[in-house]
Amino acid sequence: MLNQVDSKVVKLIKAEEKRQQETLMMIPSENYSSPAVRAAVGSVLAHKYAEGYPGKRYYQGNKIIDEIENLAIKRAKELFDVPYANVQPYSGSPANMAVYLATCQVGDTVMGMDLQAGGHLTHGWKVNFSGILYQSIQYGVNKDGWLDDEEIRKLAQKHHPKIIWAGATAYPRFFNWRKLAEIADEIGAYFAADIAHYAGLVVGGAYPSPVPFADIITTTTHKTLRGPRGAMIMVTKKGLKKDPELASKIDRAVFPGLQGGPHENTIASLAVALAEAGRSSFKKYSHQVVKNAKNLAEELKRYNFNLVTGGTDNHLILIDLRNKGIDGKTAAVILEEVGIVVNKNSIPYDPNPPASPSGIRLGTPAVTTRGMKEKEMRHIAHLINQTIEVFGKKERKREIEKLRNEVKEWCRRFPVP
Repeated sequence: MLNQVDSKVVKLIKAEEKRQQETLMMIPSENYSSPAVRAAVGSVLAHKYAEGYPGKRYYQGNKIIDEIENLAIKRAKELFDVPYANVQPYSGSPANMAVYLATCQVGDTVMGMDLQAGGHLTHGWKVNFSGILYQSIQYGVNKDGWLDDEEIRKLAQKHHPKIIWAGATAYPRFFNWRKLAEIADEIGAYFAADIAHYAGLVVGGAYPSPVPFADIITTTTHKTLRGPRGAMIMVTKKGLKKDPELASKIDRAVFPGLQGGPHENTIASLAVALAEAGRSSFKKYSHQVVKNAKNLAEELKRYNFNLVTGGTDNHLILIDLRNKGIDGKTAAVILEEVGIVVNKNSIPYDPNPPASPSGIRLGTPAVTTRGMKEKEMRHIAHLINQTIEVFGKKERKREIEKLRNEVKEWCRRFPVP
């Protein structure tokens, strides 16, 4: 049908499908969703306006839509063991914005991890709304790339933020949820855990859960959770004990505070993904993601790659390339030429500008979805090393082509779902 209506779009979709099949998706914030998840996104549910919440819509004709959204909420609450979940946020950044709107006034002091240390834009970075509308205090890492909980405590006691964020986009170690919660409780702040990168690992038991310690939890749904591109906000028992109105404040912040009609096709797709994440096979997957990341990290160290913090506890690896004589942007480009897709990334205390940082960030969620295990991680480390070594050689073009063919053949053995 689509081919009859718009062959150009079909051609582009097929080209992207081919690219994904023939390359190793190693950006840690990317993954492959199942055909069932994708089918729900493209369903007739995309036709329906559903402003409001189940039982309280501003449009008629939402009886079935209410059932779908309630199902997604029920599954989220059960899977994460929380009393409240809002599944309407369009993406991770709007979800975090809703948390600010629910808990803070413009100009309040807020606190989060520095972007250059591995944090997220919406945790108070200066060019983001969170750093423009609020007085932002940023905590970082030490010279070895590790968080210092006592330094975070000193900053919190000095500045008394209204909310403290934890969670990151490029930090390869565990967060000490308990310690950070204690710091927030000491000064009467809300403690929000952004687990966008870890959600699938948390429900699979491969990463510590913040649920017993945080007041609020936000997450995207398309990374390790393998769902559609959306987000959720959850409030814990601890959060409701601190503020019994917190759930209703977040509901109002999402709608009508920030959004209009929810994307019910995405919400239905999320319901499917949450059902998949509750299976024993998903638990095995989550643990394999971490096993693969740890194995890949150790193999890269054998090739003298300098890993920030020396390794990983989760799904991602941050590499300092300065000892390899290549910057992160150049490395990411040449790796893509052979079919290994990573992203350039700043390292802590990076002497280079963000446009050409000293590091690259890579992870194992997507390649694990394709069925790769420890043996394959060893080969991927070999391919990465070979590619970086090719940089600057006269015979680079020939070597790149050889490696590209090897990656294509490798990918054919592990098809995309």
